[in-house]
Amino acid sequence: MHLTHVAVAATVTLSVAGISYSALDPKSLEAKAQAVADRATCRTVDSAIVAYAGINGTAPKSVADIAGYVKGDISAYTIVHGQAAGPGC
Repeated sequence: MHLTHVAVAATVTLSVAGISYSALDPKSLEAKAQAVADRATCRTVDSAIVAYAGINGTAPKSVADIAGYVKGDISAYTIVHGQAAGPGC
Protein backbone atom coordinates (compact mmCIF):
# COMPACT_ATOMS: atom_id res chain seq x y z
CA MET A 1 0.00 0.00 0.00
CA HIS A 2 1.07 3.50 -0.68
CA LEU A 3 1.37 6.05 2.06
CA THR A 4 -1.36 8.16 0.44
CA HIS A 5 -3.81 5.24 0.64
CA VAL A 6 -3.10 4.88 4.35
CA ALA A 7 -3.57 8.62 4.89
CA VAL A 8 -6.88 8.67 3.00
CA ALA A 9 -8.15 5.59 4.85
CA ALA A 10 -7.21 7.14 8.21
CA THR A 11 -8.92 10.41 7.31
CA VAL A 12 -12.14 8.67 6.26
CA THR A 13 -12.14 6.48 9.36
CA LEU A 14 -11.64 9.43 11.70
CA SER A 15 -14.31 11.49 9.90
CA VAL A 16 -16.87 8.71 10.16
CA ALA A 17 -16.04 8.19 13.83
CA GLY A 18 -16.38 11.91 14.57
CA ILE A 19 -19.70 12.23 12.75
CA SER A 20 -21.05 9.10 14.44
CA TYR A 21 -20.10 10.39 17.89
CA SER A 22 -21.65 13.79 17.33
CA ALA A 23 -24.83 12.26 15.93
CA LEU A 24 -25.18 9.74 18.73
CA ASP A 25 -24.18 11.93 21.69
CA PRO A 26 -27.14 11.21 24.00
CA LYS A 27 -26.72 14.23 26.28
CA SER A 28 -26.66 16.62 23.35
CA LEU A 29 -29.65 14.96 21.69
CA GLU A 30 -31.61 15.03 24.96
CA ALA A 31 -30.90 18.73 25.48
CA LYS A 32 -32.01 19.56 21.92
CA ALA A 33 -35.16 17.46 22.22
CA GLN A 34 -36.08 19.05 25.55
CA ALA A 35 -35.61 22.56 24.16
CA VAL A 36 -37.93 21.78 21.25
CA ALA A 37 -40.49 20.06 23.45
CA ASP A 38 -40.62 23.00 25.86
CA ARG A 39 -41.71 25.39 23.12
CA ALA A 40 -45.39 25.63 22.39
CA THR A 41 -46.63 25.95 18.82
CA CYS A 42 -49.14 28.33 17.30
CA ARG A 43 -51.68 25.50 17.12
CA THR A 44 -51.18 24.78 20.83
CA VAL A 45 -51.85 28.41 21.71
CA ASP A 46 -54.94 28.49 19.45
CA SER A 47 -56.25 25.33 21.14
CA ALA A 48 -55.75 26.92 24.55
CA ILE A 49 -57.65 30.01 23.39
CA VAL A 50 -60.58 27.82 22.28
CA ALA A 51 -60.52 25.91 25.59
CA TYR A 52 -60.45 29.14 27.58
CA ALA A 53 -63.34 30.62 25.59
CA GLY A 54 -65.38 27.43 25.94
CA ILE A 55 -64.97 27.34 29.70
CA ASN A 56 -65.23 31.07 30.46
CA GLY A 57 -67.61 32.20 27.71
CA THR A 58 -65.28 34.98 26.59
CA ALA A 59 -62.03 35.20 24.65
CA PRO A 60 -58.80 35.61 26.63
CA LYS A 61 -57.23 39.04 26.54
CA SER A 62 -53.60 37.96 27.03
CA VAL A 63 -51.44 34.86 27.08
CA ALA A 64 -51.40 35.09 30.86
CA ASP A 65 -55.09 34.12 30.77
CA ILE A 66 -54.35 30.85 28.96
CA ALA A 67 -51.08 29.92 30.70
CA GLY A 68 -52.83 27.23 32.73
CA TYR A 69 -54.16 25.59 29.56
CA VAL A 70 -50.76 25.11 27.90
CA LYS A 71 -47.70 23.03 28.71
CA GLY A 72 -44.59 24.79 27.45
CA ASP A 73 -43.24 28.25 26.86
CA ILE A 74 -45.80 30.62 25.31
CA SER A 75 -43.94 33.85 26.07
CA ALA A 76 -43.24 34.47 22.36
CA TYR A 77 -46.98 34.63 21.56
CA THR A 78 -49.66 37.28 21.91
CA ILE A 79 -53.39 37.21 21.35
CA VAL A 80 -54.68 39.45 18.57
CA HIS A 81 -58.42 39.53 17.83
CA GLY A 82 -58.91 36.22 19.66
CA GLN A 83 -56.19 34.35 17.75
CA ALA A 84 -52.58 33.48 18.48
CA ALA A 85 -49.93 35.70 16.95
CA GLY A 86 -46.27 34.79 17.07
CA PRO A 87 -43.73 32.33 15.65
CA GLY A 88 -45.30 30.06 13.05
CA CYS A 89 -48.69 31.76 12.99
